[in-house]
Amino acid sequence: MPIVASRFQPPAFLSNGHIQTILPALLPRRLSIAFEHERLELEDGDFLDLDWARTGRDKLAILSHGLEGCSDDGYNRGMATALQAAGWDALAWNFRGCGNEMNRLPRLYHSGETGDLGAVIRLAATKYSRIALIGFSLGGNLTLKYLGEASPHPAVIGAVAISVPIDLAASALALDQRWSNRIYLRRLIKSLIAKVETKALRFPDQVDVTGSRTIRTFREFDDRYTAPIHGFLDAADYWKKSSARQFLDRITIPTLLLNARNDPFLAPECFPFAEAEQNPYLFLEAPESGGHVGFVDLICGSDPWSERRVVEFLATSVLAV
Repeated sequence: MPIVASRFQPPAFLSNGHIQTILPALLPRRLSIAFEHERLELEDGDFLDLDWARTGRDKLAILSHGLEGCSDDGYNRGMATALQAAGWDALAWNFRGCGNEMNRLPRLYHSGETGDLGAVIRLAATKYSRIALIGFSLGGNLTLKYLGEASPHPAVIGAVAISVPIDLAASALALDQRWSNRIYLRRLIKSLIAKVETKALRFPDQVDVTGSRTIRTFREFDDRYTAPIHGFLDAADYWKKSSARQFLDRITIPTLLLNARNDPFLAPECFPFAEAEQNPYLFLEAPESGGHVGFVDLICGSDPWSERRVVEFLATSVLAV
């Protein structure tokens, strides 16, 4: 233990991983949650844009979005709504370059940048003594890496990471080489290229976009941009140093990793059964279905089951400790 036997069972017609991945973007949801905006100035001269959902509660959940996401994404708003109904305030933050305004420096964000998450936590801890971390996909990798690479802030009492590529090299390969993943790959690469093209307009001497539109894979993009911009030797070095899996055995607060076995973004290396069996604080739940940040069962309309699962885990395994 703790390997968790999952209770997530969608209808048979929703069991396919691609359906689970795509459907949440198509289902309408009425999310009336109101965010209050704040800009956090960083020591290096850059900034992070934060969105707060506050009702005066005494505990806070910090939400970290996925690759090329933002604080206003549906899964963030939905999770914030569910948490607020369960007695939590919420803070959804935008990684550098992911808010409504491009960040100031040539650098952007990457899968292992825990320093910015730490800055958000330190700010939040001036107002809340109990903080939970919720991360989606890339944001989940950040969350797990933050928890294991060093002692977390004392205010952080628990975490949930959903649909997480904890082995970045294996997941990049899955996206780059699986024919069925081309629709996701093309969309994400197109968005990333547009971002570096924007950077090149402001920093032409530091960002060269000549031939950038011929890039077709994450390996190519990370080799050319992510790695050198953020101080890594190449894509392999970036993936190795930034993957959360190597830090899982050092997690010391109750943490749930929720990865669906049919997630098209994940490779077998992203299911750390051995680590969960050895670490009493790491709960691994790997339902047969769920896709990537999907987990739709229609029991509560278009509200995903993962929102209910997060609320349950925080109540029974975090606050109960």
